[in-house]
Amino acid sequence: MDGRIRRAVVALGGSALLSLPFVASAQPEVPHPSPRAKVEQRVGITDFSVDYSSPGVKGRRIWGELVPWGELWRAGANSATVLTASRDFFVGETQVPAGSYSVFVVPNETGAWTVILNANAKIWGTRGYEAAQDVARIQVEPTTLAEPRERLTYIFSNVTDEGADLDLEWEKVRVRIPLRVDTRGHVLASIDKAVEQAWMPHSVSAQYLLDNEVDLQRALQLVDTSISIQPTWRNHWVKAQILGKLGQKKKAVEAARKAQSLGKGEYIFENFYAEGVDRAIAGWK
Repeated sequence: MDGRIRRAVVALGGSALLSLPFVASAQPEVPHPSPRAKVEQRVGITDFSVDYSSPGVKGRRIWGELVPWGELWRAGANSATVLTASRDFFVGETQVPAGSYSVFVVPNETGAWTVILNANAKIWGTRGYEAAQDVARIQVEPTTLAEPRERLTYIFSNVTDEGADLDLEWEKVRVRIPLRVDTRGHVLASIDKAVEQAWMPHSVSAQYLLDNEVDLQRALQLVDTSISIQPTWRNHWVKAQILGKLGQKKKAVEAARKAQSLGKGEYIFENFYAEGVDRAIAGWK
């Protein structure tokens, strides 16, 4: 085939391909009818977040038509709305463990609406919903908004260290979901945990100096401080190794024996350290 003809055929073929619909794979970016949204709030020391899709009214009749009375509603659009809490909390008077939960609402033409938290947080709409997985159900009286809201929105309001209201607002309706946290209990538990582990920073620092053979006298001071806060097999074993490095073998054996005593029956010590401690003691004798 003549070179000029070949080039013409190639050019024609390319033009034909470009004219085919499937070649134009790039799609224009347009607004989503129910865009994703997220709201976050810290209550005391508990972090809450709500992930949802936000449909608009768009001139439609919402309550009783788009959202039927007496039927389970996903409290948003697309996949179910998800409430996540970093610590245990209360919905009304029901205690709920920390985690993520799908949110559903059953609206009623008169009287209270039912708000539901369900353990399955990966539901599309209401498909896959099982009442057996409900972790909380409360009755909430809806109220009328002073100004209509075009897009469904979640708002945290009335926030204190002990609780907050999660408000669902759409069209002319507000559904207020009371959330409560035992902040004092959480803080006390956090204090207890911190105090119980207060020995660790000194022990870890001493371990670093030991591993890198840097200022062993300071390492010894740090590990002694750790032991004075709370004696454990870990800090006694660190001390034994430091003393061994310093040539104080008798004291190293004493510290290692203490580590053995404190670690007896403890899974990590028995399975990962006990043999090494035995060998070290034999070498220091």
